[in-house]
Amino acid sequence: MPSDDASASPSAHTPAPTGAAPAGTPPTGYRALLRNREFAGLYVGFTLTVAASTLSGFALGMLVDDRTGSPFLTAVSMYGATFATVLGALTLMSVADGHRPRRTLVALQCVSLAGVAAQAVPGLPLAVRFGLLLVLGFFQSLGTGTRLGLLAEVVPASTYALARSLMNVTSGGTAVLGFAVGAVLLRHLSPHEVFAVAAALTALGLVTVATTVREHSARTPDPVDPARRPGLRRTWATNVELLSHPGRRALLLNLWVPNGLIVGCEALFISYDPEHAGVLLAAGSAGMLLGDLAVGRLLTAERRRRCAFALRLLLAVPYLLFAAGPPTVVAAVAVFVAGAGFAATLPLQEQLLALTPDPVRGQVQGVESAGRMTWQGIGAALAGAVALYLTPGTTITVLAALSVAVTVLSRPFVVRSRPPRGEKPIE
Repeated sequence: MPSDDASASPSAHTPAPTGAAPAGTPPTGYRALLRNREFAGLYVGFTLTVAASTLSGFALGMLVDDRTGSPFLTAVSMYGATFATVLGALTLMSVADGHRPRRTLVALQCVSLAGVAAQAVPGLPLAVRFGLLLVLGFFQSLGTGTRLGLLAEVVPASTYALARSLMNVTSGGTAVLGFAVGAVLLRHLSPHEVFAVAAALTALGLVTVATTVREHSARTPDPVDPARRPGLRRTWATNVELLSHPGRRALLLNLWVPNGLIVGCEALFISYDPEHAGVLLAAGSAGMLLGDLAVGRLLTAERRRRCAFALRLLLAVPYLLFAAGPPTVVAAVAVFVAGAGFAATLPLQEQLLALTPDPVRGQVQGVESAGRMTWQGIGAALAGAVALYLTPGTTITVLAALSVAVTVLSRPFVVRSRPPRGEKPIE
């Protein structure tokens, strides 16, 4: 990322989280991070949750495509849960910074388990399945905010980007395996049986978190609500304060919109090439894995800042090739290369963390994640709607061009969002 797009490292602006390792001896690699029992528990629980989500989303997408043949409904079925994440961000996201985040996370994962298990019931009408998607999306958004708040508690601030990188790398790798395994399972099992497998993985993730993560409750007072009572009022007050800062608005725009449009492209893979959709989806996830590994593990914070704008362009430009209707091999390579561009979220997330007060970091990161997921749903719905009038390949090209335009036009605002060296997070 160019230096004018960058922020100072979050470690320069954010005090070490409660329970973190001493500032002088931060973990320097993935193995060192995984020796932290609590981080390992969050990491394994997250991995199992991603695996379950990938399997259930792919199974539902294939089920809906088989029943309806509609690219719109198929795209929405794969990413529809993301629509409800915005409801969590607007109403109860303040639970992410409550006094008992571990207990909150365990309770939310219990709700997710019930929802995934319900999808395994044969004969459910599609309307009921879409309703379950919305319920799951709402509670999953709260769970994400709580998990990220805990993550900032259990690792030193100087290794936050490294921890997020590992989780992103794992997300990509798990998605690759999930799509591949999902395609194989659906040759031998019904979608309902694949949902049951996803429910089992969700249950394992729940048990892992419950047995490894301890409770965290000691934080400094919330500058918005010193009493720190989670609820609608506190959520709204913190969100208003978050969005009132122009730098944070610019960062959120870049974390949400370009990514969401490209996820819309991915949501059309089944309609674009049903026979090879799994290959294209796996290629994108593999590219994301490689990008996050290189950017998070191999690059310094300064180099991440210098590469970020190029990565944001890389995310979308290869999809312009779909205008020519490339063969599957070429399309898969383009999707793989573009997937590396998702690593641009790492420096942007570091910059957002640097502008965030400690007491509300769980909610702010939850809002960021919920907004990103909501825009994934919007991108999928937009892609499906446009594909009703244009071919899937043309629609993919249009969405990619829009992503490039948003990235280029918003760059000056991202540049100005960088806090001066030594400036503390805005309270």
